[in-house]
Amino acid sequence: MTSSNQIYPVLWHHDKVSLIDQTRLPNEYEVVEISRCEDMAQAIRTMIVRGAPAIGVAAAYGMYLGARDIQTSDRDSFLKELESVANLLRQTRPTAVNLFWAISRMLKTAYETIGTVEEIRANLFKTAQEIHSEDLQTCKAIGANGLAVLPSKPDKLTILTHCNTGSLATAGYGTALGVIRSAWYGGRLARVYADETRPRLQGAKLTAWECVQEGIPVTLITDSMAAHCMKQGLIDAAIVGADRIAANGDTANKIGTYSLAVVAKMHNVPFFVAAPLSTIDFDLPNGDSIPIEERHPSEIYRIGETTICPGGVEFYNPAFDVTNAELITAIITEKGAVKPGELSSLLARR
Repeated sequence: MTSSNQIYPVLWHHDKVSLIDQTRLPNEYEVVEISRCEDMAQAIRTMIVRGAPAIGVAAAYGMYLGARDIQTSDRDSFLKELESVANLLRQTRPTAVNLFWAISRMLKTAYETIGTVEEIRANLFKTAQEIHSEDLQTCKAIGANGLAVLPSKPDKLTILTHCNTGSLATAGYGTALGVIRSAWYGGRLARVYADETRPRLQGAKLTAWECVQEGIPVTLITDSMAAHCMKQGLIDAAIVGADRIAANGDTANKIGTYSLAVVAKMHNVPFFVAAPLSTIDFDLPNGDSIPIEERHPSEIYRIGETTICPGGVEFYNPAFDVTNAELITAIITEKGAVKPGELSSLLARR
């Protein structure tokens, strides 16, 4: 079984980037066209494009768009202005390491290109397309590797996921939801339980939408129902994505992931993290050093246009939390699945 409803949130089309506006799903499907680096930075900041791998792809194209607009033929001046483009993009989302990884790779391409400014631009475009293509292949490899480590049982599996880690969060196919897709295509999946994922509701708006597009059975629950579902024996495994993984396996992901891992441990439900190698930040020894983005309080006090709390209330809105490595059964990458403490072994497989 294969999908007939391919979803690609980031596409290069003629001379610009086409983004699915994820802030309008599931009720409206709208494509935003981006032809300037400044507009790409705004799209990342406002979560028109979101999900760590997709942000990385978008940032790579943003670097090329910025390079295209630099009006100089002097190499040194060009590289100096390209650094300013990189700084603009770096300031959009602090937690997703794929953003910084993609920007660094684009800068490396620029500095290592021997030739004219036009040749640097050409190589930047080539690198952006490589990052895009590689992410799609990476996600499919993650799906296959995840399928190999899922629990074995006579019946089909019921899997819980959090936030959105599917095609919309990547170049296509997905990380955690990619593993779930592989289970569905392989005849091993009975149903997905999707956390709604407060406060931005990516599980309700995006994961549920993706599953419906492909006919994957999906049950939406509030975040606070996950422990009850596990206690009732409804969940065989939990799979989530990651925005940054420290060298010891501590993992930053959408807020609510940590509590999900705690209750999974309590109920002996295996808890997997699925992410590309580019999400692992080997420069950070543990999760204490991962920067946690705090977003505007309106995400908490308002649903749509409706205010849901009284005036005078104070707010705290961290977008991510960090799950301790000891709560994670395995981290699934394109190079295989390993225990969190064995991440360094993946370096030899690159």
